Amino acid sequence: MPEILILEFAGIGEDVYHAVNAQLGIDPAARTGDLPAGLRHHQAGTTAAGNLVVIELWDSQEANTAFMESRLGPALGQAGVPEPVRAEWVPTIGVIEPW
Repeated sequence: MPEILILEFAGIGEDVYHAVNAQLGIDPAARTGDLPAGLRHHQAGTTAAGNLVVIELWDSQEANTAFMESRLGPALGQAGVPEPVRAEWVPTIGVIEPW
């Protein structure tokens, strides 16, 4: 069963989110681009407090680690994104995607 990853970044807005995705060659609006192996689902939004929250569904934590080490980590560093204030893996008990 895939695993859920929840990340929350303090004070990171849509502009930084879009800049990092552009650097990665990913277009979230079109749902296209150089998507990482093992990623099944990605959603992002901002809270009323101005924090960016990302919720992803991965085949495994190892797939996420490979993406973080090879591509996402360097892109976040280049954009000056701080460590998340929340990073939590949650076991999946069900998935429904009627898109």
